[in-house]
Amino acid sequence: MKNLRHINNSFNDDKVIDACSIFGAMDTSGKRFSGTGVIKAIANMHDRGNGLGGGFAVYGLYPEYKDLYAFHVMYLSAEGRNETESYLKECFDIIHREDVPSRKTAKISNPPVIIRYFLDIESHQPDASLQDDYVLNAIMHINTTRKDSFVFSGGKNMAVFKGVGYPEEIAEFFCLEQYEGYIWTSHGRFPTNTQAWWGGAHPFSILDWTVVHNGEISSYGINKRYLESYGYHCTMQTDTEVIAYAVDLLMRKHKLPLEIMAKVLAPPFWSDIERMPEKEQKLLLALRQVYGSIMLNGPFAILVAHHGELIGLTDRIRLRPLTIGEKDDMVYFSSEESAIRLISPSLDKAWTPMGGEPVIARLKQDGLQTTENRVEAVLSRR
Repeated sequence: MKNLRHINNSFNDDKVIDACSIFGAMDTSGKRFSGTGVIKAIANMHDRGNGLGGGFAVYGLYPEYKDLYAFHVMYLSAEGRNETESYLKECFDIIHREDVPSRKTAKISNPPVIIRYFLDIESHQPDASLQDDYVLNAIMHINTTRKDSFVFSGGKNMAVFKGVGYPEEIAEFFCLEQYEGYIWTSHGRFPTNTQAWWGGAHPFSILDWTVVHNGEISSYGINKRYLESYGYHCTMQTDTEVIAYAVDLLMRKHKLPLEIMAKVLAPPFWSDIERMPEKEQKLLLALRQVYGSIMLNGPFAILVAHHGELIGLTDRIRLRPLTIGEKDDMVYFSSEESAIRLISPSLDKAWTPMGGEPVIARLKQDGLQTTENRVEAVLSRR
């Protein structure tokens, strides 16, 4: 074993850049399901992590509060909690507040205090078109100015659960077997360039957008500076955070279709663009000119979720793995096909997308799609 380790890692480097596991499942009929299978699938990729980060995002889990913003906040001190709760009372009507249920777990040590708040905004910002920006600004204010306080989930009828540990340990700690949702994503982290802490685990979230990521964003510096010019501040100390904010900027603020957003984050090579029809060349050239600073460099496989859609995307030369599985109304996204087949052995279809080619699962009316027909529809409107 020692000799084998030396051959595979001749520099004795403990940085394993091909690790991390991602898994996602969506019922395209909108039916909610238990996360037990997702937990089992991500645990099957245990060796891709090292116990320094795990997490889950769940959509549709708070039907009784579906019209309220659900904030999950971690506190590292009592002083931080007092400051942040005073601010929340000023900016929102707190309809319900409680500790996020958890249980003592042998492998989870020193967790922060984690509270969830269900918040009404109507009396503070009655204009529905401005409410998401109001909430985003409040989250950024807390995360940058309030001591020892971090809002790590803040959408409607969805939530993020994450921390330091293997994902199956995080699931046990947060009692996730008790929840149901129609979209689940999960992540097992192997930190490479940033420290392991509760806020730095995946998923990363803003409003109802969540991102899990396997890889490394080498363009983090320029991406971060570009996003800061639009009021997004990276506080979770890891590169993946920029992806969540970029998606919110491109899709919610700039109203780009999901397929075009994918072309911004992982655009075709110039050599490929030159061989495309003129109309498509013009579109892609414009995207590169306008959004060059938000393009993602480096190896990545990501899952982006929000209400009604789950997207899988890899870098253009597919340096990180992603497999898609389909069974009836269920669509699965995974770093390894074995994890999908563990919980759904008889798939209707299993396949690997091309690098830079988004795969999008939508609620029943649209189903699973690749991008060509949707991009063509956008081009035809120009």
